[in-house]
Amino acid sequence: MRIGVEVAVLPVRWAVMATEARKPFVLAVDDEEHITELIAMALGFHGFEVERVSSGRAALAAVDARRPELVLLDVMLPDLDGFEVARRLQAGSTATSRVPIIFLTARDATADKVEGLRLGVDDYVTKPFSIEELIERVKAVLRRTGGSGPGQTKLAFHDLELDEDTRDVWRGGRLIELTPTEYKLLHYLLANARRVLTREQILEAVWDYTFAGNASVLETYISYLRHKVDATEPALIHTVRGVGYSLRLPAGT
Repeated sequence: MRIGVEVAVLPVRWAVMATEARKPFVLAVDDEEHITELIAMALGFHGFEVERVSSGRAALAAVDARRPELVLLDVMLPDLDGFEVARRLQAGSTATSRVPIIFLTARDATADKVEGLRLGVDDYVTKPFSIEELIERVKAVLRRTGGSGPGQTKLAFHDLELDEDTRDVWRGGRLIELTPTEYKLLHYLLANARRVLTREQILEAVWDYTFAGNASVLETYISYLRHKVDATEPALIHTVRGVGYSLRLPAGT
């Protein structure tokens, strides 16, 4: 299965875990032990705490004992199937206490996916899957549902978010890939959102010294950021003529 290969090649950098913040708790439910073991290993590298169970009844008991931030739920279980587990979890919850669910299954029939969505599950991942894709889906569901995730030190403005621990950046839920310099520049703009920053302030903060008469490097990187960040409306990075730049909403928004 792809899942085994993907875990084997996880880069070392994912093994750096937050030690002080509380780890978000995920319940992995699958009767194939090697799958839950690999999921627990991979999510653990990303700063999650994972409990593994192998049946539907054990899943319900685990949720009763300790409410997880998210449940990874296999559809084909030896006692209660995933659909029934989801129904019981939904029946015993309110809008504010509902546990997010991602179905994890070998089934790929459209009817199964429709049934899962009808039950209100948050996502549906078909085996075989990439472990990296699964991790990103877990993070995305937690962001959408307001659950906690690793890397709780965040900067945010409007629909732009920056996680200082993981160095992930999202705009409207879309993950944005940035170079180290682009990240440092955006971090400074976000940390000073709504303020007008002079070119000299930005150059000193991001590049550690002033480029006398050579501010074109800043203009170049502002252009790079706009291409990536402001691909989504409204534009957030604005030029203040004769002064510098500001990260803010357009006038009248």
